[in-house]
Amino acid sequence: MNNALIIGQYVPGESFVHRLDPRTKITVIFFFVFIVFLANSVISYSVLIVFALASMFTTRIQIRYILKGLTPVWFLIVFTFLLHLIVTNKGTVLIDIFGFSIYSGALIQGFAISIRFFLLILVTSLLTLTTTPIEITDAIEDMLHPLKRIRFPVHELALMMSISLRFIPTLMQETDKISKAQASRGVDFRTGPLRDRVKAVVPLLVPLFVSAFKRAEELAMAMEARGYQGGEGRTKLRELILGKRDYMVFILFIIVTALLFLTRNY
Repeated sequence: MNNALIIGQYVPGESFVHRLDPRTKITVIFFFVFIVFLANSVISYSVLIVFALASMFTTRIQIRYILKGLTPVWFLIVFTFLLHLIVTNKGTVLIDIFGFSIYSGALIQGFAISIRFFLLILVTSLLTLTTTPIEITDAIEDMLHPLKRIRFPVHELALMMSISLRFIPTLMQETDKISKAQASRGVDFRTGPLRDRVKAVVPLLVPLFVSAFKRAEELAMAMEARGYQGGEGRTKLRELILGKRDYMVFILFIIVTALLFLTRNY
């Protein structure tokens, strides 16, 4: 498996999280995105971290694979942390070197934002790691079913979102292959002036777009060959049914949310 980026990749398994209804996972993650911004204390952040790590361990996917797959995101997390150290001027001065001061408020806010960012990326990645694209499409279509009354293209939207998720790792792999091929021809992406490095990206973007359009055309031809004509009249091989484990997860998430509100400001 390619560890360049885990977002959009699916890892087969029979874990508790794998067997959950995809609607349950999408709903929990949707509300998790909101409550993660409500944490404002060490204990409240600890509650969210425990929930995210417990979810990760429950998937039975190698922890090293998940963390290594998040490597491309670490740069953004570190950059966000350093940016807060530079911009924020709240609290007391902790370090003052050559006229540059680091404040306690900047350190606290930088850690908080970085933890939120990491938790969001980790939890959302678990969705694609444990849910097939077909399950995601069916779940989104079922959850948006009321919009069909106003003739909203629910099935097409769900299919488009699912295909977009699947294209992320594919495009990352293509980018890696093309960049290595260009590097073998003497193109340098990492050293030299910024202007030269920007110019060097052009030989990378052109074949990447060509490859993306080619794959999109192949996918369209494959769907047309299989008689795909939209969601009207289509049936499903497996119907989505909420089970006991799904209700258990909902109850657990409600408890986590309640603990978060109770531990705020402590």
